[in-house]
Parts: sequence; structure tokens; C-alpha cells
Amino acid sequence: MTGTEEREFDYDLIVVGAGPAGENVADYAAKRGVRAAIVESELVGGECSYWACMPSKALLRSGHAIQAARRVAGAREAVEGTIDASAVLARRSSFTSQWKDDGQVSWLDSAGIDLIRGHGRLSGPGEIQVGDRAYSARAVALATGSVPTLPKVPGLAAAEPWGTREATAAGHVPPRLIVIGGGVAGTELALAFASLGSRVTLLSRAGLLSHEEPFVGEHLAAALTGEGVDVRLGVTPARIDRDADRIVSVVLADGTTLRAEELLVSTGRRPNTGDLGLETIGLDPAAELRVDETMLVDGTDWLYAVGDVNGRALLTHQGKYQARAAGEAIAARLHGSPVSAGPWGRHAASADHLAVPHVVFTDPEIASVGLTESRARDRGLNIRAVEYDLGQVAGAQLHADGYTGHAKLVVDEDRGVIVGATFVGQDVAELLHAATIAIVGEVTIDRLWHAVPAYPTISEIWLRLLETYGRPA
Repeated sequence: MTGTEEREFDYDLIVVGAGPAGENVADYAAKRGVRAAIVESELVGGECSYWACMPSKALLRSGHAIQAARRVAGAREAVEGTIDASAVLARRSSFTSQWKDDGQVSWLDSAGIDLIRGHGRLSGPGEIQVGDRAYSARAVALATGSVPTLPKVPGLAAAEPWGTREATAAGHVPPRLIVIGGGVAGTELALAFASLGSRVTLLSRAGLLSHEEPFVGEHLAAALTGEGVDVRLGVTPARIDRDADRIVSVVLADGTTLRAEELLVSTGRRPNTGDLGLETIGLDPAAELRVDETMLVDGTDWLYAVGDVNGRALLTHQGKYQARAAGEAIAARLHGSPVSAGPWGRHAASADHLAVPHVVFTDPEIASVGLTESRARDRGLNIRAVEYDLGQVAGAQLHADGYTGHAKLVVDEDRGVIVGATFVGQDVAELLHAATIAIVGEVTIDRLWHAVPAYPTISEIWLRLLETYGRPA
């Protein structure tokens, strides 16, 4: 299982999965002289391009634009009527290229990467079976992403609920929609369909975005309620049915019954390892695929797992980051060159442990990176947290009358560096990269005083947070 014996190979590298992670592994390796092929059973471009990142943000954008205008005197008077849902759905479909991958296939061809259509699975070390044909390679990278998980609720599967794919590709806006799940996709899609005219009920066993700082869920719950979403926290579905008229009934544990034309379930995802043939090389398909910083699977010298499939950070941009490191590491190893895999080496994906940025594109936006205060304390860090009301920043006030938002930094006092940052408010997503750079670069608080934010911008929040923290001695 540790290697591939010397023989003639069809390719230097075969990548299974043509999503953003798979494409980048193949591209970065091919640019360094590696003969690469990519295997895909669906659309080249993957989940993000057709059923996740792009279509979901397109569904949200029109509502965000309308609300932003309504928050500014003079502009709100010009906003009349309601959103044209059919136009929003058409714009969404344009971002998915009408669910056709011709453009992505053309790009693969221009990059010199072969495309093999079909379901690929391992059939031995360095071997991928696609249909009745076996292909061999010196290295294999698995980039098959993740799949949704379905909670065990009686009647749920038979009720034919929407998953995120069905929601982002929907051809109509249901009059009523019940959303189960208070995470990223659940809250984003609840807001999107509310803006398009659905009467939305959101159910969550816990709070909203419970992995974030506590104030995040509070701001988001208030905003969703303000948009007409019926937010019910701490509730659990006991049974779900769909009748002959296609109406869904959700019976809650307290006996309450909710009804809607559609039901969306968004309760998490898991690495897609179920049908990859891992057992043929002695790996348990149900177990976690453990990888090093170059994405090499433990116990092998030829198999890599990149992106969601390795479970490290289920985010498109982190998968692409891992893929860039892995593609270059694969090329280096195949060419017999040194691999730089130290903490900040060229071939290392170390930021998965340190500074993972993520944005929730609700309204308000939630942007965070690094550790929350509670996670930092759990790690035993000597930390101090500082917070500030974003509505008090002049640049924010220009964006919206009565701007509401909040910001927080988590500082490691022993090293004098930021280890976590969270922003909530309209248009805060673009604040995030500065925080990511500060964390990854370990920029000290003393040095940050000399990074002067332009006035009047929302970025002035950095000055206000530093003032709250206190000037250096």
C-alpha cells in the first residue's frame, strides 16, 4: 500500500473529482510538467460552480441590493415594487452556465489536462477504474468533495426534501418553505427565499451559527425575523410527511404541526469517501482520511486527498489552497525534487489549522477568521478580547442609516498578536482579508497601530478596536 511498483503508467497523476480542488491539483501539477488527467462523473467545475457558492450567492444578491438601498435616505424613496423572482432565478442560472460545463471542459483542454468522464474508484495502488477501463498513474489525488447528511427523522426521506442542490437549482419559488438547519447554508437560503417571496420557517435544534461568537447568532436571528422569517430555535422535528397534494407536514416534538409546499434540509455535510474503492488498498471507507500538510494520505507515498474529502476545512477556498500546495508537492516528488513542507513551506497547507477565513452571505454578513474567544481559551491561550459597535464607525454610517453591526478581536497576550477576528454587519466581508493577513503574518498589535485605515471607510473599525485594546506602552 505504500507505493507503486516500477511499470509503464498511463499518466503521472490522475485526479478523481473535477471541482475547484481537483482542477487546481491538476493545474498546478501540469504547469510543472506532470502528465495529468482528471476523472469526473458529473459536471466539470463541481459543487461550488453549479449548486453551492455561485448560485446561492446569486440568489441572495438582489435582496441584499434592495435592502442596502432601503437603508439610505434618498435611495429608499426610489425603491418601488417587489423583487422580480423570475429575473433572479434567470440571473442565478447564468452563473451556472445553465448547468453546462463546456467552458470548464475547454479550460481543461487549454491547460493540457485530459478529461475522463465517468465514476472513478481505486482498484489498487496507482490504479483507477472508470467503467470497464483501468487507468494507471504514479500518483492519485482524491478530490471528491463532500455530501449532505440527512438527520434521522421518521418520514423525512420519503417526504423528498430539498437539499442544497435542489434549493439552489430551483425553478420556482415555493409559497411556503420550511428550512431545517441553522448553519451557513440553512440561514443563507432561508434569507434568499424570503427575499424572493416565500413564507419561510427556519428550525434549529440549537442556535444560529453556533460555532461563531455568541453575538453573531443574536444579530442574525433579529435580521431574519425582520425579513419575515419565522425563526424557531431549540426545536426538533418528530415526524415529517408529504401528502397526495405534495404539501409537507412537519410535526415538532411539542406537537405543533407546520406545513409548506417545500422542505429544505441543511444539517451538515461529510467527506465523500463512500464509493472510492479505498478498501482495495487497505483503507476503511468509513474512516477519516488522514493527510499530512502536503495532502499525502498517511501510510502511502502516492495517494493524496484534497479539499472537503479530507475533512480538514470544508470550504472552497481552503480546498483550492490545499490543492495548490498538493499540486506543487506532487510535481516535486515525481521529479525527485525537495519538498518544502515546513510550517510555512511552499508545499504546506498549514493555514487549515491557523487562519481559516469564512463568510456567511446573509444580511448582515458574518465574516470571521481564526479562533473564537471560547476556542482560544480551550486551547489554554492567555487571551484578551476586545469588541466595538460597528454602527459607531463613520464609514459604516455612510453605508446605511442606523447601521447595525459588531466587531471583535481575540488577542494572544503572550505574543501580542491577533488569533481571531469576527465582523457582523452590512458589507463586512471585504474586511476579512486584512484580519487573515494579520493572523497569518503574526503582525503584532504594536505594528498594527501603523497600518492606518482610510477615512471614511468601514475599515476604520481597526483603529477603534486598537483604541479599545489600548495604546502600546
